[in-house]
Amino acid sequence: MHGIVHTALELIKQHADWAFPVLFLVSFGESFVGISILFPGTTIMVAAGTLARWPLNPHGVLSVWPLLAGSILGAVMGDAISFWLGLRFGHLLEKHWFFQRRPQLLTRGYAFFNKYGVASVFIGRFFGPVRAVIPLVAGIMEMSWRQFWFANIGSALVWAPALLLFGTTLAIVIKHMGAPHGWHWTLTIVVVIALMVFIWAARRCGLFEKAARYMNRSAR
Repeated sequence: MHGIVHTALELIKQHADWAFPVLFLVSFGESFVGISILFPGTTIMVAAGTLARWPLNPHGVLSVWPLLAGSILGAVMGDAISFWLGLRFGHLLEKHWFFQRRPQLLTRGYAFFNKYGVASVFIGRFFGPVRAVIPLVAGIMEMSWRQFWFANIGSALVWAPALLLFGTTLAIVIKHMGAPHGWHWTLTIVVVIALMVFIWAARRCGLFEKAARYMNRSAR
């Protein structure tokens, strides 16, 4: 995992023109069912944020716009293709060898979808274990395209900038503290802990349930 993160960062750092396609592929891989569980997409996106140049971090080495555009578009397309696969093949996908070997993925996906409805596509973007399978389940459950695009695009517009901004914030903190050797590993650990704390806090205060009720009303 560390090698993949380091390679991706060095590529966009040395070749700025590759920032958009690399972040597109990273975000797509993080969002597309079957690839996300093998790919440290979230960590790469946060790490890419440490290189971003925007008002918060004017000394960044890369323009934030290609990073943002690639991340958002990749996330939207990854979910869209997963959703189409669900619509196209329906419950037949449950017999695919990938899900036969990992039945818990669809089980969690169905439970998540039944709990949050239309909002599951939006909220699921922020849950690593079910992120990529939720759009597939939404397709299997025949969610309308209008509702899906509402949740898909909306979540990508929040998720991608949030990860890049988080990385930028970490870069500023690390700069002031002095970057230790192997700080990418530290970054990975910090990301995982921060996401776990956020999810725990959000569940405790019922944030996801409130967001689900609001989105389900808005998408009707």
